Amino acid sequence: MSGVCVRIAMWSGPRNISTAMMRSWSSRADAAVSDEPLYAHYLSTLSAEACAAHPGVDEVLASQPTDWRVVAETLTGDPPGGERVWYQKHMAHHLTPGIDLGWLGSLTNCLLIRDPAQMIASYTEVIDSPTASDLGLPQQVELFERIVADTGAAPVVIDSRDVLTDPAGMLSAVCERVGVAFDEAMLSWEAGPRPEDGVWAPHWYASVYASTGFGPYRPKNRPIPEALRGVLDECRGLYDTLAAHRLTA
Repeated sequence: MSGVCVRIAMWSGPRNISTAMMRSWSSRADAAVSDEPLYAHYLSTLSAEACAAHPGVDEVLASQPTDWRVVAETLTGDPPGGERVWYQKHMAHHLTPGIDLGWLGSLTNCLLIRDPAQMIASYTEVIDSPTASDLGLPQQVELFERIVADTGAAPVVIDSRDVLTDPAGMLSAVCERVGVAFDEAMLSWEAGPRPEDGVWAPHWYASVYASTGFGPYRPKNRPIPEALRGVLDECRGLYDTLAAHRLTA
């Protein structure tokens, strides 16, 4: 693999283990990581009211390019520091309808999913009344179908519960699928913030700041508000479509 960079684009929904996964990959000596590089672009497409619901919105918009073309050029260009692995943490809902997805063919695209009832219970602790699109599942299914159509093969689909249940086994399986060697350094990290964290980190990353590795799976028992039952039902069908293809250790 000498001289070749493996660009891993991990497309997740919010309130998943996406930041813990970023920590895991950043623990490798041969990897660079990028934290939600399309976030500012996504925010720039929202109404003022919807934008204001996101903590630290002004800082986010000032910290990144809002033109997706600029972001795409960067993510498919030279890796930071010339590293052999470039792990790109993405939120699937940041793929707005105006983005031409052709550049994704230069990346090794993976999907990180979570049971939607658990995701909604966590998301509503920060932002009320999410839609299915806010949770990224429609975009994940669209991306899955696009990759299958373009390549003839399904992308790697990872369920966060499986990672938390067996971190070493699942990360080994992921590494094998994306073509890099598993490194046990991926199983732990130092607590606290990192230079690569987005400026939004103080609003969202408290649990990761306190962590030193993947914690055990703990389901959230918070009830889903009745007003969000329709969103849950829609997301459940989308999740089941993806979970049928999920990777196992």
